Amino acid sequence: MRLAVWAADRVKWWLYHVQSFTQFVLHVARCTVTPPIYGKDSLYYMYTLGIGSLPVILLTGLFTGMVLSLQSGYTLAQFGGKYYLARIVSLSMVRELGPVLTALMLAGRVGAGIASELGAMAVTEQVSALRAMGVDPIRKLVVPRWLALLGMAPTLTILSVWVGLWGGAMVADIKYQVRPSYYWATASWVLYTDDVILGFLKPFLFGTLIAWIGCYQGLTTEGGSQGVGRSTTSTVVVTSIAILVTDYFFNEVFITIIMMTGHF
Repeated sequence: MRLAVWAADRVKWWLYHVQSFTQFVLHVARCTVTPPIYGKDSLYYMYTLGIGSLPVILLTGLFTGMVLSLQSGYTLAQFGGKYYLARIVSLSMVRELGPVLTALMLAGRVGAGIASELGAMAVTEQVSALRAMGVDPIRKLVVPRWLALLGMAPTLTILSVWVGLWGGAMVADIKYQVRPSYYWATASWVLYTDDVILGFLKPFLFGTLIAWIGCYQGLTTEGGSQGVGRSTTSTVVVTSIAILVTDYFFNEVFITIIMMTGHF
């Protein structure tokens, strides 16, 4: 009996948050296409959220490319296939590892920061004060952060992929004697327009997830400082899972469309 009551409560809680998050997303979309738009705030967050994340993103991309080159080269060398190394590194970084790992790093740094900042504003009644002054918190606090991530997530992903390819080239040259000229030539041979489009579209989707989930968790924070901690932790966990799940279904839909149109 207690188990049934607990399960019913969890279902009700889940349905409530699904409804609340849907209303939140619709409100964000409406505020994005209607004035006023706080453009200066978006530029500020592009700097703080995007440029501030640049060191960790570059390090992540560099060592991802290096490790991928090291591990792939070790396996390929056993079968005399080390000259295929650049193809594996370029495809993996452009299509999958670059966008996903960049998004996960942003979820940990930017998503958690957004949730903690807005959560602190919510529990100290600053969000209520904005409403009292006639300012829409969604328009003022959420939309600029979302627009900033829409601009910076693809940029950071491109930089991460580029640095990762250079890291792979260094390891391929030093460890497996694959000349850089051959590495870059074969890395470009294997990439098609579909691969670049797939890798470029993902950051827009992932940046949206990070902004929306972080802002929603922050604005719905309750319970003082402990509630801020819970919202921050929940943001990182939920956003990371959402990125991985969305990545699979996005790949599934994209590959299905390509195969149906005959361009794969």
